[in-house]
This record gives sequence, structure tokens and C-alpha cells, in this order.
Amino acid sequence: MAEITESAVRGVLETVTDPATGKNVVALGMVSGIATRGGHVAVTLEVDPARGPALEPLRQACEQAVRAIPGVLSATAVMTAERPAPPSSPNRGPSRPRTGHGPAAPNRIDVPGVKHIIAVASGKGGVGKSTTAVNLALGLAVNGVATGLLDADIYGPSMPRMLAVKEKPESADGKMLKPIERYGLRTMSIGYIVSEDTPMIWRGPMVSSALEQMLRDVQWGELDVLVVDMPPGTGDAQLTLAQRVALSGAVIVSTPQDIALVDARKGLSMFRKVAVPVLGIVENMSYFLCPKCGERSEIFGHGGAHEEADKLGVPFLGEVPLHLDIRTTSDSGHPIVVAKPDSPHAQVYRNIAGRVWKQLTVNQRGPRPAPRIVMR
Repeated sequence: MAEITESAVRGVLETVTDPATGKNVVALGMVSGIATRGGHVAVTLEVDPARGPALEPLRQACEQAVRAIPGVLSATAVMTAERPAPPSSPNRGPSRPRTGHGPAAPNRIDVPGVKHIIAVASGKGGVGKSTTAVNLALGLAVNGVATGLLDADIYGPSMPRMLAVKEKPESADGKMLKPIERYGLRTMSIGYIVSEDTPMIWRGPMVSSALEQMLRDVQWGELDVLVVDMPPGTGDAQLTLAQRVALSGAVIVSTPQDIALVDARKGLSMFRKVAVPVLGIVENMSYFLCPKCGERSEIFGHGGAHEEADKLGVPFLGEVPLHLDIRTTSDSGHPIVVAKPDSPHAQVYRNIAGRVWKQLTVNQRGPRPAPRIVMR
């Protein structure tokens, strides 16, 4: 298959005209980025934030034009904008969004066929969030729950390696991507489209737009639960999901050490502020089990996440040991829940999955409406 060049993409985009100006998107300087790989094309459009919603047909026209290029398997156009900072006064800090009622509420992202969407989040990186998300999803699937897994960590996607996915998503109609199935999970990741060694140099609005499209433009089908592996922290991607998706809940992952718990507390607080139920806290790397002698060592301390959960009044979902088997199976693309289903470590994840599912089915009182945002 002939390589799709950036110049070819730019050439077809010159045929897409902005009705408001009568000029094409390239001449207007709207095309700020083009990425191609293996027949998959991503285009970034820099737009005036005041015209954002009105330019959705233009974004779609760009995608359609690129899809018409021979050899293109999929095309994604995302809109981003530089927003001017709101004014602040000496007696008041910068304006910031709050939950509440008002006319400025964002459009809700609906995912037809999916009963529950849960976020797996952490306040900082390096705590094993992605490993937990994958094995939690697999634990749900093993327990008989129809489960999907979305890798929302745009800057550092882990799913391609952890699930040994090397193929690219297909699209039957050029509009919706088919999720790639692994171990009974329907999965999607930006890493399935972009090369592992390609850095994602994207602004916050681009990340949010890509996340929205991976929710909307994937044929998830009928699912009991869609597990979303969030990027670490409390940035744009987290706020997009929390404010625009009817989340059934969030799972917070932390290690026992104090510095990790401080950041986990921030993540938990963010979800609470936007009215997302916190399903509980997982203490990862809770203790170390020597693979030779079986001796237990509490390298990062122990029980800190459990104490934090009790203090904050949220469920404690379980503790996962720091064990070689969990690391090697994840790196090999065969996570512990499927690689060694009878191991005590796989049982830990299945138990955590069972506690999460119980909360979703017993405590859920219908879909949670997406919070409305008012600028003040």
C-alpha cells in the first residue's frame, strides 16, 4: 500500500471551504497539524473558540475529504483553540468553572449501548493505574460482565503493549471504528493508530476532542461496563470525561506512601466536586512478595490507602502486591488475570472487579446526568 503523504492530505484539504469566509481551510491557516501512519490520518484544525460549535460540519467535511484519498483506512479531524484568559480582579482570582445550572453547559457525550462508564484514575503517574485498569476490566469480563476498555491516556497509551495489539482498527463505513477485541474485551486506544515512539505533542483541547471521538466514533456495541483508563492527574482529559459523560463512578489507584496518597486525595476530590461517585480506592504495590522465598516486605509502607479510604468515607476495594508475575505478564501482553487465572494475584483483581460490579448494580439509581458548567 502506497504511503499517505502529508502533502496529499493538505492537497485534499484545500478543497474544503469555510462557508463563512469562502476560503479553504489551508489558506485560512486552520490546518495546524497532519499525522499519517499506515493508512490512518489525523488532522488538527486550529479554530476560533467563538465559532467552535458552528464549525462541526466543517470538521466532518475535512474528515470526509481525507477518507476519499486512495489507501486511507481512517481519518480523524480534531478542533483545538487558544482561548484568551478571563480577566481577574484584585479581590478575586481567575474565573473557573463550577458545577451548577446555567446556559453554558457543554454538550453531553452519549455512548449508546453502554450501561455504565467508570474511570480508573490516579493523582500521579507511576502507581500502576493502567495495570489496574486492564486487570480490573479483565476481572469484570471473567466474572461474566460484558466489558470494554478505553485507553484515554493520550500522551502515554499502554494498551497496545499490555494487550499485545499490533493491528490497526478497521472502519466499515469510514466513520465508525471497530474496537479491537482481546481476551473478551472490546478495546480502543490512540496507541492503536499512532506509533509507540511517536510523541503526542497536543494541546489540552486536542486531547479532549480525541477522547470525545474515541467515545462517540467507536462501535462499542452492547456493554455492561466501559472501563476508561485515565491519564494521571486532574487535567483536561479528566475534566472532559467527568463533566460531559454520565459516569457511573470512578476508581482511584494509589500506592501506600504518603506522597502518592496526597495526589490520590486530589483526584478523589475532583470527582466529588463534579458529582461523580467514587467507587473506591485500590492500594497498588501494597507489599512485596519475594518470588523465591515468599517473604513479605512492605517497601512503600502498607495500609495507607485503606486508612485514607476510611478517612474520606469511600470503599476500600483491595490491595494488590508488588509481584514479578504481575509485571512480566503485563509487559508480555498477557495480563495476570488471563495468563495465570488461578494465581492469588488474579484472584485479587477478580475480587476488586466483583466489589466494583456490586456497587454498580446495587447502588446505581439510573444514569447520572452530566454536570452543568457555569463560568463565574
